[in-house]
Amino acid sequence: QVQLVESGGGLVQPGGSLRLSCAASGGTLDHYDIGWFRQAPGAEREGVSYISRSDGKTYYADSAKGRFTISRGNAKNMVYLQMNTLKPEDTAVYFCAAGYVGTYYWKTASNYDYWGQGTQVTVSS
Repeated sequence: QVQLVESGGGLVQPGGSLRLSCAASGGTLDHYDIGWFRQAPGAEREGVSYISRSDGKTYYADSAKGRFTISRGNAKNMVYLQMNTLKPEDTAVYFCAAGYVGTYYWKTASNYDYWGQGTQVTVSS
């Protein structure tokens, strides 16, 4: 069974950057569709970005387009989320998730089978 661990969160000023990492153990991530989600206090978990296992295509929420980049690492157990030009509204706990999802349903959290514990991202001056 795949276990996921996120890292790379922290406190950053508006306009700054962070790179989140998602590391897998017990399996490799190249066999899975990968999604990055975030959840702010009192809000629902929302899909931020997705990378397909079949063709590597990437998808982004409107709020992330042009600022975030999802990628797979050279090591098959790593996926990254590069976040640039961060805004206070990006503050949330960020989760990576793995599953056999398909591009049409990538924003639906319940479609993913494996989740990490999350990493806190706080954007504040």
